[in-house]
This record gives sequence, structure tokens and C-alpha cells, in this order.
Amino acid sequence: MTYQEFLKQTEEFIFVEDQPEKADIIFVPGNGYPQMAEKAAELYRKGYGRYILPSGKYSITMGAFSGVLSEKEKYSGQYQTEWEFLRHVLIENGVAPKDILREERATYTYENALFSKKVTDEAGILVTKAILCCKSYHSRRVLMYYQHVYPETEFFVCPSFPDGIRKDNWKQSEEGVDAVTGELTRIIRQFSLLMK
Repeated sequence: MTYQEFLKQTEEFIFVEDQPEKADIIFVPGNGYPQMAEKAAELYRKGYGRYILPSGKYSITMGAFSGVLSEKEKYSGQYQTEWEFLRHVLIENGVAPKDILREERATYTYENALFSKKVTDEAGILVTKAILCCKSYHSRRVLMYYQHVYPETEFFVCPSFPDGIRKDNWKQSEEGVDAVTGELTRIIRQFSLLMK
């Protein structure tokens, strides 16, 4: 395998993006960026999903909600959890509060998926098709975790690009290279533990 082939296969693996289809639910794993929740709200308004489930307490490494990471002037509230922040973004973008489910315990990606499954099970929602709204270069890891927890579900990944890192430009900046290679490392480390 040549170096260029390795780079091509890396970006094909890491960056997942699908055309959305009508789904039972839209998932938004926890984070401090509004763009993923804004994307979920857009899809909701277009009729792609009846419910939205943002998930997250805060990052296990931070021990508290890290705060709003972009568009601070638009979303200037005080938020204790990622779920609280994402819920506010969804409501501000036209999502009915009654259609927003609650998962406020997760502190890392696998917990986002695991605890979301408990929420949908308790709500009696059969998830045959689902949309995932996540950051572009997190899409493979998020998809793998949600597929592990929802093995019978068909997923459609609809990513956002809050820091501008895309499949066609990640190699052009140190930030992009670090983000993508960091994801490769996390996938190998985290899924090896899961397999054990």
C-alpha cells in the first residue's frame, strides 16, 4: 500500500456522510457545539424525524460542561449539561419541546449510545431507522457505537463541520491531521476494550 492509498483509505473510513431518510429518531451525541443540534433541528423541520434525543452530561475528562464552543453570542445561557445546552439550541431552531427526549448522564461517546438506548426503550420507541448528527470526523466512531447498541437499526449520518474539518481538506492543516489521526487512535483503543 502506498502512502497516498493509506491517506485515501483513512479519510474514507473516518468521514461518514449519508443522505438523510425519514427516521424514527434523530440522535445528537453530547458536545458544546451548536451546529449538530442546528442540523438536527433542520432535519426535524423537514420531516425527517419525529423525535430528537440529545445526549450528554459533560465530558468525563473535564468533569463539568466545558461551555459553548461556538456561536456564543447566539447561545449565551448558563448550561450545566450538554443535554441542557443542546435542548436550548433545538428549541431556538424550531423543535417542539415535547419532541425532545432527555438523556443527561452520558460522559463519553459509548455512554451516549448506551444511555440513549435506555431512553428509547423506556419511551417504547422502536428505532428501525435513525439519523446521527455529529461532528464530521467523529462520524465513524459515533456510528460504530450506536450500531453496537442498536444492531437492528439502519443509520444515516448527517455530520456538521463546526471547525471546518472536512474529508476534502483535513490534510491541509495541523488541526485537521491531529483530529483525524486522533480519531483513528481512539477507535483502535476504545473498540479493543469493548471487544474484550
